[in-house]
Amino acid sequence: MGESLVEAVRQALRSVRDPSSGRDVVEAGMVQGLAARDGLVQFALAVPRERAREMEPLRLAAEKAAAGVPGVLSATAVLTAHREPQGPKPGGTGRAGPPPAGHAHPPKAPPGQGGMLLPEVGKIVAVASGKGGVGKSTTAVNLAVALAAQGLKVGLLDADIYGPSLPQMLGAQERPRTEGQQIIPLQRWGLKAMSIGFLVDAETPMIWRGPMVMGALEQMMGQVAWGALDVMVVDMPPGTGDAQLTMSQRVPLAGAVIVSTPQDVALLDARRGVRMFEKVNVPVLGVIENMSYYCCPNCGHRADVFGHGGARAEAAKLGVEFLGELPLKLEIRELADAGTPIVAARPEAEEAGAYRRIAARLWEKLQGAGVAAGPRIVVE
Repeated sequence: MGESLVEAVRQALRSVRDPSSGRDVVEAGMVQGLAARDGLVQFALAVPRERAREMEPLRLAAEKAAAGVPGVLSATAVLTAHREPQGPKPGGTGRAGPPPAGHAHPPKAPPGQGGMLLPEVGKIVAVASGKGGVGKSTTAVNLAVALAAQGLKVGLLDADIYGPSLPQMLGAQERPRTEGQQIIPLQRWGLKAMSIGFLVDAETPMIWRGPMVMGALEQMMGQVAWGALDVMVVDMPPGTGDAQLTMSQRVPLAGAVIVSTPQDVALLDARRGVRMFEKVNVPVLGVIENMSYYCCPNCGHRADVFGHGGARAEAAKLGVEFLGELPLKLEIRELADAGTPIVAARPEAEEAGAYRRIAARLWEKLQGAGVAAGPRIVVE
């Protein structure tokens, strides 16, 4: 069924023509990565980067043509950039020469660049880390659940296209349904959540170039029916790459939270994360030290496996707030793997209280930054 649907969509796309060349998008070799599963169709249109903005109507036309194929529940097309081959242009002399006066360096818009996304979301917070393996996703999920438990309308977006973890951590394996061209986010633990992991098999590798990743991320923001939210927590991929730049350019980020473990190598990467957000004019709301110490589940003995206090000292050095520390504890990991965040599954636990205190401080800082009045968080 999947292969026949792919071929039917490919045939439908032959009706969509690039106005500049007169050729259909299939003949022109623009269609890339066409895939269909359970009625959900995804593909990319390869276009010259400098023409990305003007190609948006073509993208919409291709998406509409694909959506009209019987058996397609939802179609998603993204623009991906490729470099224009150098050589003679149709009607040209074949010689390189200076551009016309007044067009020395035409602006290059990012693929799909348009107005700011998520206009109905009050505040958007990125939870980030300079490196992987520091418990950033576990922290993001528990902070989001803590915010929702206090009466806020909360969204949770998994921005890690290559390594999505929300399906596992939220215990959500079903596919989201669609209404028209809008994807309905899944709801768990009082949250609205979306991840590329809800749309593809868990073992499917996302072998995509940067522009396709950026397009997919934009569409998880722009084509998902988030509705009005008080706050959205974005679980960022590790590092300082395409996803971070896309978020800083396409949504009004209220701030970023940096998660780090105490040892020097993690703190070095956390420092890069702080500096990256500063360069794109996103305020850093604070630093969290995760895996701050280890608690033995049998005797309660505490050991500073990765050292202790490094993130607090680094926050002071960078001039940002230290939001708190969280232990390396077996129960947190077990509950996360089971899809039951500790804040929801064990609200009486000391660790759940630590997440709630950090979430309360974040909301306090967001309100101080001019967020519209909302429910006041009270932590017992």
